[in-house]
Amino acid sequence: MFRKITEEASLYDHLERKSTSEILVEINREDQQVATVVKEAIPQIECLVENIFQRLKSGGRVFYVGAGTSGRLGVLDASEIPPTYGLQDVFIAVIAGGDKALRTAVEKAEDNEEAGWNDLLPYHPDVNDTVIGIAASGTTPYVIGALKAARSHGLLTACITSNPDSPVTQLVDIPVVTVVGPEYVTGSSRMKSGTATKLILNMLSTALMIKSGRVEGNRMVNLQPTNHKLTERSIRMLMEKLNVPEEKARQLLLKYGTVKAVLDNQR
Repeated sequence: MFRKITEEASLYDHLERKSTSEILVEINREDQQVATVVKEAIPQIECLVENIFQRLKSGGRVFYVGAGTSGRLGVLDASEIPPTYGLQDVFIAVIAGGDKALRTAVEKAEDNEEAGWNDLLPYHPDVNDTVIGIAASGTTPYVIGALKAARSHGLLTACITSNPDSPVTQLVDIPVVTVVGPEYVTGSSRMKSGTATKLILNMLSTALMIKSGRVEGNRMVNLQPTNHKLTERSIRMLMEKLNVPEEKARQLLLKYGTVKAVLDNQR
């Protein structure tokens, strides 16, 4: 039996007796360890990025599979790709219990080992795709079932977990493990484990978008100007890159739709 670190007792006790300041300072102290732990996993994250990138060039996609906090973090990352980088239907997340689980707990949904792969089937996954199981515990049946099926069908598989030697690490091509230690509140893996997961997903998707040409310099030139903030950001980018006044930049954006499209037509 592997050591389930995410369920180990907190290093702190009698939390209910502590002052607000003590609680916040101690949580912050624990959080400061997370970035260092993620840094240690960079070789595995790099390997995952490089392998996924080759598949993206062949039309592959990235599927995040998770339950609870892990599933919600996957949905969060995938949902940011279209507006931020203008790429549709490449990063796709499924969560145990479906969309309802984004706001409320769906009891026992994560315990169904067949459901994870079944939730991926409508997307017709193929060998160019990658399935990343997100499970802090490393034992979530919903995630395990999806990874087993994905690997049997020849897809690249990976996991993000906080428990080394957990079942998900044995099922995938590339395990990414961050041993953040016991949570401040025993078993509350939405805390340090969740933070580590968010950092890894940021690194993974951002690196892939940069390598895929969705960034120029340091700017998100493919972002979709779907609200006032993003429209104004796009206009500022055009003013800077083309050395044109605001009104001209606004007209160009209106005509072509994105900064990238404007730049491609002005060069």
